[in-house]
Amino acid sequence: MYQLNAADVPEKKIYPLGDKFSGRSPDGREIGFTNYYMTLNGRPFFGISGEMHFFRVSPDQWEDSIVKMRCGGINILSGYVCWNVHEEEEGVFRFDGCRNLRAFLDLCEKHRMPVILRIGPFIHGEMRNGGLPDWLYGKPYDVRENNPGFLAAVRRLFRQLHRQMDGHYFSQGGCIIGIQIENEYQHSSAPWEMTAGVSGEWVNGGHSGQDYMLALKRIMTEEGIVTPFYTATAWGGAVTPAEEVLPLWGGYAYQPWLFYTKAGVHPATPEYIYRDNHNSAVPKEYNFEPSYDPESRPYACCEMMGGMMCSYKYRFQMDMRAVDALANIKLGSGCNLLGYYMYRGGTTPLGRVTPYLNEGQVPRRSYDYQAAVGEFGQIRESYGRLRAIHSFCRMFSGFLEETKAVLPEHLKELSPDDPGPLRFSVRVKGSSGFLFVCNFQDHADMRDRRGDEVRLILPDGGVTFRFDLAAGENAILPFGIRLGTVRLDWAAAQPLAHIGNTWFFLAPAGMTPVYCLDGREFRPRIGEAFRAGDQVLMTLSRQDAQNFWICQDAAWLCDRPLLWDGQHLKAELESGSADVYKWSQTESRFTLRARIDSGRRPVPVSFRQTGIGRYAADLPVERLKGHKQALLRVWYRGDTGSAFAGNTLISDNFCNGGCWDIRVDCDPEALRTQPLVLYLTPVRKQVTVDASAMAGLSEKAETEEAELLRAEMVLVDDDPVQEGEI
Repeated sequence: MYQLNAADVPEKKIYPLGDKFSGRSPDGREIGFTNYYMTLNGRPFFGISGEMHFFRVSPDQWEDSIVKMRCGGINILSGYVCWNVHEEEEGVFRFDGCRNLRAFLDLCEKHRMPVILRIGPFIHGEMRNGGLPDWLYGKPYDVRENNPGFLAAVRRLFRQLHRQMDGHYFSQGGCIIGIQIENEYQHSSAPWEMTAGVSGEWVNGGHSGQDYMLALKRIMTEEGIVTPFYTATAWGGAVTPAEEVLPLWGGYAYQPWLFYTKAGVHPATPEYIYRDNHNSAVPKEYNFEPSYDPESRPYACCEMMGGMMCSYKYRFQMDMRAVDALANIKLGSGCNLLGYYMYRGGTTPLGRVTPYLNEGQVPRRSYDYQAAVGEFGQIRESYGRLRAIHSFCRMFSGFLEETKAVLPEHLKELSPDDPGPLRFSVRVKGSSGFLFVCNFQDHADMRDRRGDEVRLILPDGGVTFRFDLAAGENAILPFGIRLGTVRLDWAAAQPLAHIGNTWFFLAPAGMTPVYCLDGREFRPRIGEAFRAGDQVLMTLSRQDAQNFWICQDAAWLCDRPLLWDGQHLKAELESGSADVYKWSQTESRFTLRARIDSGRRPVPVSFRQTGIGRYAADLPVERLKGHKQALLRVWYRGDTGSAFAGNTLISDNFCNGGCWDIRVDCDPEALRTQPLVLYLTPVRKQVTVDASAMAGLSEKAETEEAELLRAEMVLVDDDPVQEGEI
């Protein structure tokens, strides 16, 4: 039995942050912030931002990506704008192809997707030099400092960016609602890739303090880049002038940068322990040491781990449960604006002067990031798990933002790798709120929890939760919530969505659903609806919640991505078939409404070996056309993989035991006369380098392993859902 007193929680003092954090559109819409949450037209708005780098996504996939973000519950798109992508050569700006910022913003506006652009000038993002062009290296001034030379170069960049963004600002009726200034200033940097292999030299991390940050904001506004608010990353002691910009936070449980210079065993991180991050009485927590009074600004995030890239010395297949577990932790710690990095992965474009613009610790082109939406739009397990949390946030927006976090004392001394004590927190307003529970820990094993009880003392008395929860799971459990005409005293089930008089819940793995409604307990079976007064409650399993979609103000079940673009409902299929079920309000059940057979099957691809780790295949070019995309899916053993179409590197990969997807339909003409070539660098064991006279250096290895295991072609399409009784 755990007990938590939430009976005497002080009333929150909520006040607007003023003109520096607000703006109005021509049609009268207003965006603003209080010290607790974002507002839209004066009302609480629960923002959920997802990072996507438009320049790392093929333009033919921009719209699909925005639709998938919308369908996943993202209501703000954030993204870096990278200096060395647009001005690789000094004074020569490129906004063509995947660099066409204006065209991308057009699509965001088409789908009513608000945008926060993170324009630097330094961004990192695993880009070469952290996004700074090579030509800055030889200038007679330091980068990232408050000096006339660097600021003049930055002004020229901002002027060009404004020309692309002009007409798209919120004040003009457009989608750009915010701008991030710099990134992790005086906290982090990136290797100068021109010298990294020789001297280990790093880009200047900065020394000019707030003067530099304020100078950047002044230049932005002077050049016409005016938005309702500006942001800055605040973790790690980064310089954040909170009177002028909104401080944003984050957290990562997979940290490849620990192994940039050496291999090792990743420690369990404290990320999966709830913290009191919006409480003036707690001015400092793990990874949260604000330079301002915590209650004077919202606790908001822009870089919660939405995935993670493999670095050369740290490779892993990410446990997708880590992503929504972290979202649960941030919510339970008082966060009122979720922000994921990355939400949509991508591929870094080739440069003209320097072909490979990624940082040297990551693949030269791939930036899949194991994100919820992958490098080529693949939907991952984390997508559905996050969508459930986003649906919860949307469902209770207006109330959730005004609740206050209350934490048990035992969390203060809890070690990350201790699976014993229950990890929980409460967000409460009066006698209503939510119990947050997390039974996930990175890089450590948790145990199935059996028979846990949490007693909450509330102003109207109290409530006792009883539940089980599987290892690796997390849950959000409601108490004191009105469901139409019925009062939900408490539930061992997580609210998912509300349509009409039907309330959908999910039962996390290991949890038996229990509902206490107006003093009566109900124990329904998962997958069966029951009535409480005039309300209907339906409990879905975790797996069915993964396949649960809200489209056209209706609830659907489909085990393939179900996408609504505002006009058409489609199911994205790689192969095989899909059944589409729709919730029937009259029958209180899901009924089969469409059966789709794509008629497609994965096609095995035969490669011929042409050298050690080198393979070639003649792809059926004509079969690549007429589809949403064509992916070559490869399984191999080796160190790294590189795929070439002609003389162009189209994809690369650090082997982590998973499959490697390569998009092969972007330039089919390059494959018409030449084979696709895969080069798998071997894993070498017991390596020595022999040195002799006249620079006679040679590497020798006792064994070398590089083998293509299998490959298949996968054709992806959007198949329309033709609704009808079946």
